[in-house]
Amino acid sequence: MGYKTKQREYILAFLQNSEGRHITVAELVRHLQDNATPVGTATVYRTLEQLVEEGMVRKYVLDGKSSACYQFLSDEPHLCQEHFHLKCTCCGRLFHVSCDYLNQLGEHLLEHHGFVIDHTKTVLYGLCADCAAKKQEKKM
Repeated sequence: MGYKTKQREYILAFLQNSEGRHITVAELVRHLQDNATPVGTATVYRTLEQLVEEGMVRKYVLDGKSSACYQFLSDEPHLCQEHFHLKCTCCGRLFHVSCDYLNQLGEHLLEHHGFVIDHTKTVLYGLCADCAAKKQEKKM
């Protein structure tokens, strides 16, 4: 267990209140600054790595271009292990997707190809609805 500092408490509280979302370091630092609880970026990185080591937070490294993002792990150990993720290549948002059709894809891969999908690392890339609509508007 890491040190129980005020900075750690601020970071953990934000992550807990953002349960189910993927948070970047920049977003976390901005939130802390906006709420008059500034914490240095190096401290945020160090604290997040400690929380990852302790199993309280999961770290996602999606590609070589985007910042890593972090997610608080609730008492539900299956969080992010039973669904796919969609990443918008325009705005960078990451979405959780629970979908019977995608689950059938996973079942097919297991049944016909002996391959088990790791949902914590499964990300499909494309445009979110907002970015697709903006792109469509620009064409008009």
